Amino acid sequence: MTEITRQTVLDYLAANPGETNKRDIARGLRVNGEARRELRKILQELEAEGVISRVGRRAFARSDVPPPTGIVEFLRIDEHGDLIGKAVGQDGLFGPEIIYAGHRGKRRDPDPGMRDRALCDIEEGRDGLWRARMIKKFETRSDTMIGVFEQMAHGGGQVESTSRKDKRSFLIFPGDQMDARHGDLVRVEPKPSRNHGHGPKRGKIVEILGNADNPKAASLIAMASYDIPDTFDPDVIAAAEAAQPAECPREDLTQIPLITIDPADARDHDDAVFAQADDDPKNKDGWKIIVAIADVSAYVPFNGILDKEAYRRANSTYFPDRVASMLPKALSAGECSLKEGELRCCLAFEMVFSAEGTKLRHRIIRGMMRSAAGLSYEEAQAAIDGEPSDRAAPLLETVLKPLWAAYAALKNKRSERSPLDLDIPERKIELSPDGEVLGVRVRDRFDAHMLIEEMMIQANVCAAEALETKRHELIYRVHEEPSDEKIHGLSTFLETLDLNWSMGEKVTPARFNRLLAIARETDRHHEISEIVLRSQSQAIYSPDNLGHFGLNLTKYAHFTSPIRRYSDLIVHRALIRAYGLGPDGLDDQQRVRLEEIAGHLVDRERASMAAERDASDRYLTAFLQDRVGAEFEGRITGVAKFGLFVRLDETAADGFVPAASLGDEYWFFDDGASALVAEHSARRYELGQPVRVKLKEANSVAASLVLEMLSEPRPKRKGEKPPSKHRHKRVLQHKRPGKGGPRKGGFKGKRRR
Repeated sequence: MTEITRQTVLDYLAANPGETNKRDIARGLRVNGEARRELRKILQELEAEGVISRVGRRAFARSDVPPPTGIVEFLRIDEHGDLIGKAVGQDGLFGPEIIYAGHRGKRRDPDPGMRDRALCDIEEGRDGLWRARMIKKFETRSDTMIGVFEQMAHGGGQVESTSRKDKRSFLIFPGDQMDARHGDLVRVEPKPSRNHGHGPKRGKIVEILGNADNPKAASLIAMASYDIPDTFDPDVIAAAEAAQPAECPREDLTQIPLITIDPADARDHDDAVFAQADDDPKNKDGWKIIVAIADVSAYVPFNGILDKEAYRRANSTYFPDRVASMLPKALSAGECSLKEGELRCCLAFEMVFSAEGTKLRHRIIRGMMRSAAGLSYEEAQAAIDGEPSDRAAPLLETVLKPLWAAYAALKNKRSERSPLDLDIPERKIELSPDGEVLGVRVRDRFDAHMLIEEMMIQANVCAAEALETKRHELIYRVHEEPSDEKIHGLSTFLETLDLNWSMGEKVTPARFNRLLAIARETDRHHEISEIVLRSQSQAIYSPDNLGHFGLNLTKYAHFTSPIRRYSDLIVHRALIRAYGLGPDGLDDQQRVRLEEIAGHLVDRERASMAAERDASDRYLTAFLQDRVGAEFEGRITGVAKFGLFVRLDETAADGFVPAASLGDEYWFFDDGASALVAEHSARRYELGQPVRVKLKEANSVAASLVLEMLSEPRPKRKGEKPPSKHRHKRVLQHKRPGKGGPRKGGFKGKRRR
């Protein structure tokens, strides 16, 4: 039997990294009897001192040596663009830094990103660096929680979640507090518990985000909750500031008065337009249009530090008070922003259209341009309407009027195409410089908006067609037609309004538009618009061309915003390679990974959308905190068995009316009609119904508005019978007094007397 000492245990772990549990160690060192107690004691001492780490319930590893196969959490990107992580132990991360070195064997899962965990083979190279090859990627960690730290008098404290959906709270011991102070927004990681779920759960603060009282905390919470990076590492910023464009032949477009038309508060300008009458006598009254886009690919070489960071972010995310950009400002607001009067690299499509708006041909251009003007939508529209500003006046006859005339031709063709016409107002939260909400307004929508939108659509179509012509791989922007299940739900809903939707007829955007046109002539326009919107599929990215249902286009690929969408950067690179426009075309490593890349882009796009909504909800809730008790006009935008979701007209804030507060009857959830129906009177609250409500509670930390319904339900429909428990879901609203569970069979708003 080997004498058991600290050194023999450490030597054994170093020589046998795959045999690390107590039984393996005891067997390997031939330890038995009383010596097992000594071994257990030594392991406990080494673990307490941090010399070894627990990598499983009973397994150990030296803290300076990761296991040969284990879980790695990836933490950051270094100055070389490599993803860096550490081995995961039972009590946290341990060991040296580990470089991600790709997949082991055939690629299956997407590459990990920061804060992802993966099962990896880990080995030390001859250069002394540790590298991990991924075996399996785990789902992005969701066990951490964003919350507000409440300091306790004796040290430590408690953290309550900021999310309405996360009801957890954690007890923080002083040693796990970092430097958090009372009221700080923090990220908490659960600590291993041996109490089997009994008593308060312990947590460890792993990141301090700022103070919860800061008016701009809403965006901080949203970014942290959805893993939206707030800042760039210094080496990424340095790479952007030092970036030089790839050398390649370029066509001179500097004499063409291309202009940008953007929102007045736009932070970047990535597209410019120009139109003129076609001088080809064979195309009488036709038009030549140029759409030029910032040549981001020239500054962001594949697999460099900027490319890896852009891919990780996938897109820019827009909050009321800030932008989490895909690329640092040196590029997004500098060399890759088409600023007025400044020389810029661009990728452009020159398109020729007939007088009726039919596209006759196009060509791809890699060029140099200089924007003749940077106008706002309001400024461009005012010029066309007869009130040009000093900047717009010189461009009115030569640039603006030709653009509007060319758009008139495109508009004719658009009408024939009949894309889905859902008029959804866009609202903007207006903030003070300190981040306080001043109000909410509906963004004006002008012909100038629709002109730019249609010209961008045409350029996106050209990108897809150009790459298909060359039989080159690309990522499409795909919007599939609604599923049979959603169409059936739409049909069922319309039946409740005495409107017919034949299930046998082909589903097209034009058919939806006819329905919406009928709806506009009724008092049920909002209900029908809402249910049509909900019937639509979500747009995604895909290497397979499945068409774009909403735009009614068979070929469509995002090309027009490479500053803020990585998908567009992929399309740019594909065009450069397919047409031999330079050395920076799509690399083979990306060509074979397009399906994986598309999936990652969709995931990050969804996260950005959720973060933007979350931040807006929090700002609006904070804005309304001083108005608890006030009454508002609104509209029911969602119906569930547990209550009604109401959007307030004044601010577009969303609040909730619990079903338990609706009145003296039982309420049934009629899924097909999207309504709550009273048991005896058959009166109903329905999707889209205008209502008046009182604000009962506004919790800005949880972004929660609780409302009280003031409007009476709509009367029973003619000929309708009271709801049957066999046809509808009975709403469960209250617990039986003195009991722990709900009363059997459902509940009414108040106790039955």
